[in-house]
Amino acid sequence: MTLLQITPDDAPDNVLLRTRDEQVIAQALRERSVSFSRWPLRAQVTPQTSSEELLDAYRVEVDELCAGQGLRLVDVARLHPEEGAEWQERAAKARSTFLDEHRHAEDEVRFFAHGTGCFYLHLDDRVYAVVCEAGDLLSVPAGTRHWFDMGPVPDFCAVRFFEKEDGWVGDFTQEPIAESFPRLDALLREG
Repeated sequence: MTLLQITPDDAPDNVLLRTRDEQVIAQALRERSVSFSRWPLRAQVTPQTSSEELLDAYRVEVDELCAGQGLRLVDVARLHPEEGAEWQERAAKARSTFLDEHRHAEDEVRFFAHGTGCFYLHLDDRVYAVVCEAGDLLSVPAGTRHWFDMGPVPDFCAVRFFEKEDGWVGDFTQEPIAESFPRLDALLREG
C-alpha cells in the first residue's frame, strides 16, 4: 500500500507524519501542489507484458491525462528481477542514476502499473517520501527538487508522461541531502 512519510529536511529521523491513508496522502500532497490519485488496475504486469499491451489496457486514462495536461509523449519504464551479475550491475546503475537530488524542466508524471518506487520530494524545509505502488498516479510540478529510489532489487513498471522528448532529463542540484534519508527498503521495513 502507498506510504507517505514527512520529515524536516535537516532531521530525517524526526517523523512528522507517516500514513498509508490515501485521502490523507492526497491532501498533504495537494497542499504542496503535488497531485496524487489512483487508477484501477486493469492489467497484471509480467516481464512478458509488452509496453503496447500495457498502454492499451490504460488507453482511456492515458488519453484523458494527456489531453487534460498537454502531455504529448508516453513511454513505459520498467525493471524486473533477473538472474545473473549482468542484471545486478544494470539494476544497481539504474538505481544510482536518480538517487541524487535533481529537478526537471517539466512536470514529472508517473503511473505505477506494477511494483514499488519512492519519490522523495524536497519541498521547502521538508522531505515528503512518497512510496508509490501499483495503481498510483503521481504528478510532481516542474522544478521540484526530488530524488527517486527503485530499491535494491528493482521490480516496477511505470508509465511516464512528457511534454517534450527530453522532459525526463534531470538537472542535478549537487546537494548531498539524499544521502541522509532512509532508502526505500528501510522505509518499508519500518512498517
